[in-house]
Amino acid sequence: MMMINRTFGAALACAGLLATMATMATAQTMPQQGDDMMPQDMSDMNDMPHAGKHHQMHRHGPIGVPGRHQLPKGKLVLTYRYGGMEMSGIRQGTNDMDANTLVTTVPNAFAALPGQPPTIRVAPVNMSMDMHMLGAMYAPSKRLTLMGMLPYVEKSMTMRTYAGPVGTTVLGDNTTRSNGLGDIRLGALLALNKTPKGGARLGLGLSLPTGSITETGQMLSPMNTRPTRRLAYSMQLGSGTFDLHPSLTYETGRGALNWGGQMRAIVRLGDNDEGYRLGHEAALSGWLSYRAAPWISYSGRAEYRHAGRIKGRDSNIAGPSLGADPRNYGGDYVTLYAGADLTPRRGPLKGQLLGVELGVPVYQNLNGVQSKTDWSIAVAWRKPF
Repeated sequence: MMMINRTFGAALACAGLLATMATMATAQTMPQQGDDMMPQDMSDMNDMPHAGKHHQMHRHGPIGVPGRHQLPKGKLVLTYRYGGMEMSGIRQGTNDMDANTLVTTVPNAFAALPGQPPTIRVAPVNMSMDMHMLGAMYAPSKRLTLMGMLPYVEKSMTMRTYAGPVGTTVLGDNTTRSNGLGDIRLGALLALNKTPKGGARLGLGLSLPTGSITETGQMLSPMNTRPTRRLAYSMQLGSGTFDLHPSLTYETGRGALNWGGQMRAIVRLGDNDEGYRLGHEAALSGWLSYRAAPWISYSGRAEYRHAGRIKGRDSNIAGPSLGADPRNYGGDYVTLYAGADLTPRRGPLKGQLLGVELGVPVYQNLNGVQSKTDWSIAVAWRKPF
């Protein structure tokens, strides 16, 4: 029920945002006097401050693409971004698995420890993650854009505990939560070549280990006790390590169409203080966007992402659950996205950028046994100065 409510809520949020976009922009559908008298294709008008600004807002990738926008020299942009993700169900590799099969056949990695059952006894029901990010971008030169992001993370996981060391009798459900500051991220974008229609740029980011990796919560054990233990790796708020975020992006366009691609990675720099590191990641993304009007564009995007297993182990994370085993992390994912960007040209949001992108996975080949990703959503607001 929680997952259905969140899915319905996300759908309403998307519909509401797009409806707001349409309402604010209805006045733009008819040509007006003055600045609104602009041609549909403004690719040759980048020297005109007002026309070029609105055109360039749609000459970049969807909001789900990190480092998607290079700023003009001297420009400052403040940003707010929301990201949400929902997970449910159980999968081993590319095959779905039911909870009864999980708790009777999948070995418990900690079975050798005193009091531990031979198989998994705590099955995932659903997990949600919400991230709120405040950011700023500034361009000290026409080729260089600097960025900083401050994230606040909220996570919730519901688990179903089965009674005793064997069998399929359900003892009950238990929900744990964690929230707080995530890993602060700093970065820079360097234009390798820049034309009125796009170009290539190199991105390099560094995330700082400011998010907690020692979050705890109350568990429901198979013996019907409620000990307080350190939460699973996926419920922690940060990586605990300094991480590099390199990227290479190319985009171009013609008329109302814009397309591009990006390669990016996350490289973990050593182990954290708890004796492990999250897996390295690599992703390849491609997109196509269509500018339906000077104030709105729609986009479609496909992304392949590989995430490695966790290396090492936190000695305080143990138990008969999937999330306690570092081998049950990472995998290969293919996700399709649909999005929209809008730049209102009148009213209180004039000149600002609003965007939304919804993602649905079409392929998941997971390491070990894990919960599946159901969907993700990103919503963004940008205010240039």
